[in-house]
Amino acid sequence: MTRREFIEDAAGTVAGITFVGCDLLTATPAYAQAPAGAQAPARRREVVVSGRRVKTVDVHAHCSVPEAMALMGLKVPTPTLLMAQPADRLRAMDEQGIDVEALSINPYWYKAERDVAKELIRIQNEKLAEVCAANPERFVAFASVALQHPDLAAEQLEEGVKRYGLRGAGVGGSVNGLELADPKFHPFWAKAEQLGVLVFIHPQATGAPTELASRLKGNGGLENVIGNPLETTIALSHLIFEGTLDQFPGLKICAAHGGGYLPSYAGRSDAGCITFPDRCPKPLRK
Repeated sequence: MTRREFIEDAAGTVAGITFVGCDLLTATPAYAQAPAGAQAPARRREVVVSGRRVKTVDVHAHCSVPEAMALMGLKVPTPTLLMAQPADRLRAMDEQGIDVEALSINPYWYKAERDVAKELIRIQNEKLAEVCAANPERFVAFASVALQHPDLAAEQLEEGVKRYGLRGAGVGGSVNGLELADPKFHPFWAKAEQLGVLVFIHPQATGAPTELASRLKGNGGLENVIGNPLETTIALSHLIFEGTLDQFPGLKICAAHGGGYLPSYAGRSDAGCITFPDRCPKPLRK
């Protein structure tokens, strides 16, 4: 048995996780297995910058755990299912020149009661840890947390990092209509700052894309193209202007889709504080 065959065999034994696209939040009872991936290339594609080999990390890699989704009566919808086995994902990573993927699960559990959310997150974080342990050089993962129960989310983040070896947390851009900057979520942000881990923010399909559905319908997939980065922009802007980042200055945040529109509109954001100083916290008025 070759080294590659050994790795693929080991990866295949990690049951209970599938790799999906961004639209998991539209989950419906329609789970199906994906066909086997393409054959592995002769050698892994390498990314070279200025003549030097660089490690390429994909921080935006989604997966799902059907066992956990079943607790809420959900299954992975066929259109979002990319691959059913880690071995298939590894082959695709080799072809694309990706050395490491940081796995995350888009939140679909924000309406779950505390007991259900606690068990669901336990299952997901255990499965994520198993996949990473089977392929430690290729996969790391962000813990799932139940942000609708902030104290529980803080506990789950600490357990995910200290017990399961996960690298931080993956959260949505809003929680049941509440902004991440709401003081309700301060216990979670305090724990993330204390642990010094990264928080990956991904837009919620139930946020801006749904709230603006009537404006985004039609051609172009605008609910995704415009709605998703807008959700991220709103989330980050509130974290800035409500003073959350001032209160927790040690936070490490990575926002999906290039931070939405915020980077290109930073000048206008600054101008808002100059023009309307009474609407900005004191640290931002300078």
